Amino acid sequence: MPRRRPSRPLRPAAPSSCPCGTAAPYRDCCGRLHRGEAAATTAEALMRSRFSAFAVGDAGYLLRTWHPSTRPERLDLAGGPRWVRLEILETTGGSAVHTEGTVRFRAHYEDRGRPGAMEENSRFARHAGTWTYIGAI
Repeated sequence: MPRRRPSRPLRPAAPSSCPCGTAAPYRDCCGRLHRGEAAATTAEALMRSRFSAFAVGDAGYLLRTWHPSTRPERLDLAGGPRWVRLEILETTGGSAVHTEGTVRFRAHYEDRGRPGAMEENSRFARHAGTWTYIGAI
């Protein structure tokens, strides 16, 4: 009869930082927004949560937070780059008291083992009381 090793108790994995760049664990940061437990209170918070959605492959969240006037019918994230880091370069408006705002950012990625980055100045607006992504300026 084979000897069995004593089983070790499983330890939960250490919380990993949210892809959006905060020190908070994903589950407590953008994960809350992705699960619908909270909504972005600023345009920057929405930008960060959308970057995280790209990083974790949550196309449903991206579509839900896209303004209806510019939202595509579907979004396929398969085969795209791996999003690894976000830098917020500038914001205008977009606070809890505004109805519109912009966020200029640089998103770093890896594609087929090669690093890259893209910059965009994105426009956001409130729609039905929540922040939505309209598109690049």
